[in-house]
Amino acid sequence: MTLHRRALLAGTATVLAGTGARAQQPSDARPALRLPVRPQTGDVVQPLPRSAPGSDLEVIDLWPDLPPGGGGPFRSEYRFDETLTGVITAVARPCLLVIRPERPNGAGVLIAAGGGYLRIDIGNEGLPVGQWLARAGITAFVLVYRLPSEEWRDGPDAPRQDAQRAMRLIRWKAEEYGLDPDRVGVLGFSAGGHLMGVTATDAEQDLYDDLDDADGLSARPSFAGLIYPIITMRAPYDRTMSSRRVLVGDDPPDARRRAYSVEVQVNARTPPVFMVQASDDRIAVTDHPLLMYAALRAAKVPVEMHLFERGGHGFGLGVPGSPAAAWPALFMAWMRGHGLLKS
Repeated sequence: MTLHRRALLAGTATVLAGTGARAQQPSDARPALRLPVRPQTGDVVQPLPRSAPGSDLEVIDLWPDLPPGGGGPFRSEYRFDETLTGVITAVARPCLLVIRPERPNGAGVLIAAGGGYLRIDIGNEGLPVGQWLARAGITAFVLVYRLPSEEWRDGPDAPRQDAQRAMRLIRWKAEEYGLDPDRVGVLGFSAGGHLMGVTATDAEQDLYDDLDDADGLSARPSFAGLIYPIITMRAPYDRTMSSRRVLVGDDPPDARRRAYSVEVQVNARTPPVFMVQASDDRIAVTDHPLLMYAALRAAKVPVEMHLFERGGHGFGLGVPGSPAAAWPALFMAWMRGHGLLKS
């Protein structure tokens, strides 16, 4: 079902997904999400936020009720706040925004934009990437995930829960979207690269209780693209101040650093990985992908990495004419080489 996002931002689970909300209150006793109703007609009054990038998109709710664990930036009307440039905060109802190709080739990609776990920059690293993938026949799912900085009780595990649930829901809906469940992967940028990295390496650790048949499916992606990713929380490479503080704090014990370091979680079951980085990146310094590359090689996991001389951090699809702008074509060639773009 296709909805205008002006409506879906204001919608409840009933409005958006056609499913009834459960009658019982959640454990943290926050009121259920309801919209005002016109007394004369019973019609739902849907307040309209400002127009934002990608306003006409299909939506998949991740959770039938409020997300697990409780807490968060409860909003009575909107599922999240979004600026005109596509920066999202205050995520109360995580979801997937779907970009369908005209001619789907059976592959699907879950996209996680970055923002230091303080915001989600779908205007730069989400919607343009999804549109690019759709032009290649790949069904794109832009993940609007919970931000640990917004007082979710499960803290840094809240976005990981959303990512696991998203992978399972995409596979559960594979027939509806014309997908091959064995060709569903992830693509993450910066902090979103960290999130997709832990989803690829630590998917066997269930972070929430099963809700329905979808949760019987695997959360492990078939492949992973990590673009200028945050990988490690270990010193002396933990100079990504925002992500590190949000995930593990200012002076965490080594065990906590390791628990949220992607390279530590790599094992023989990790799917093939494609990585991109600019050598002049001052936020996710090149040690991050190099540590990941070494861990993948040690585990005998197929990996391809491209280090560009220039590009900085947050270049998205790449500034036209810059070295980093070559990565989208390289990623497509890598996917073809792994048999992921079957026609």
